[in-house]
Amino acid sequence: MKKIVILAAVCALAFHAKAQETEKADTTEGFQFEVIKSNPITSVKNQNRSSTCWCFSGLSFLESEVLRTKGIELDLSEMFVVSHTMMDRATYFVRQYGEGTSYAPGGNIYDVIYCMENYGLCPQEAMPGILYGDTLPNHNEVDKVTSAFLNALTGSGLKKLSPVWKNAFQSIWDAYIGQRPETFVYEGKEYTPQSFVKYLGLKEDDYITFTSYTHHPFYKSFAVEVPDNWRMHQAYNLPLDELMRVIDAAIDGGYTMAWGADVSEVGFTRKGIGVMPDADHGADLTGSDMAKWLGMSEIDRREELTKKPLPELEITQEMRQKAYDNWETQDDHGMQIFGIAKDQNGKLYYMVKNSWGTQKSKYKGIWYVSRSYMAYKTNDITVHKSAVPKDILKKLGIK
Repeated sequence: MKKIVILAAVCALAFHAKAQETEKADTTEGFQFEVIKSNPITSVKNQNRSSTCWCFSGLSFLESEVLRTKGIELDLSEMFVVSHTMMDRATYFVRQYGEGTSYAPGGNIYDVIYCMENYGLCPQEAMPGILYGDTLPNHNEVDKVTSAFLNALTGSGLKKLSPVWKNAFQSIWDAYIGQRPETFVYEGKEYTPQSFVKYLGLKEDDYITFTSYTHHPFYKSFAVEVPDNWRMHQAYNLPLDELMRVIDAAIDGGYTMAWGADVSEVGFTRKGIGVMPDADHGADLTGSDMAKWLGMSEIDRREELTKKPLPELEITQEMRQKAYDNWETQDDHGMQIFGIAKDQNGKLYYMVKNSWGTQKSKYKGIWYVSRSYMAYKTNDITVHKSAVPKDILKKLGIK
């Protein structure tokens, strides 16, 4: 009996050691990150059921700018910007008779900067923006109602519009997210949205947008042709290597950037990873049996390709252009780039703040995006002009 007890104890210890070894192996096999440079950001927010990533990322970027220049950490109201932007977009849509343009809840980082410059900004407490019994944004209903309103208006066959249609449209948004404040109190002092921006020291002229495509000449500006760039904001066109230089120089210099990107690739996961493995050769890449690989679901293949560091595609300028032209690269998400890290193999990744909350995210709302993914799937970046290398500014004629 004693021998049996001793044998059982030995087996238990062996099993525990084996379990620890397996756990250690699994951990080692996954992604392990070491932060190289992390510039200050504000807390991660949750856009929830609203197509307002452009606003969350844009304001997150401006919050970091205020943190960088004034040392003030604040939370700016997304719905103040959304309210102004949706009214502007509706006005443009109606002026175009609903043709050749779109009214949609999406937007562009420039919409945030335009609002800042022309209407101002306000803190979150001055306009929380939720009046429908929820704790997080949910625009499923208001998006449908406002779209139906505009489609009915432009498709009505009217010869003349009444002068009150804007009031009617704005009242819909006001009912869901509240009226925009004309004044508010912040830390004991009264401001208007415009005077608040002046207090924060933010100026539109300080920010530059960059992209990298070959259908327009390099070192010139053009409006990137995506539906949500409805204001036709101009971006400076750089060769890919110089676009990456701007990103690296900004991080190294203590700056963050607003990032317009495509997150539809198999390598961009809900678990905080953005990588560019060669999905067409997934079986070879992961060492899987081809028959087993072909029998996997799309979800399982994604899991296999993103559970640990794998070799990635070498991205070229031509690949970027092809993906843009054939709709593989879409302008579908906005985030904030703020740092750089390396994995256990020394490969570099950009640290990106997302707006999908922290509850279901492995890295609490932070994504680690490889250089290959960044080079391939960046639509544009917006950054303070002081962060840009001087030789690139000179090529663009910017002082």
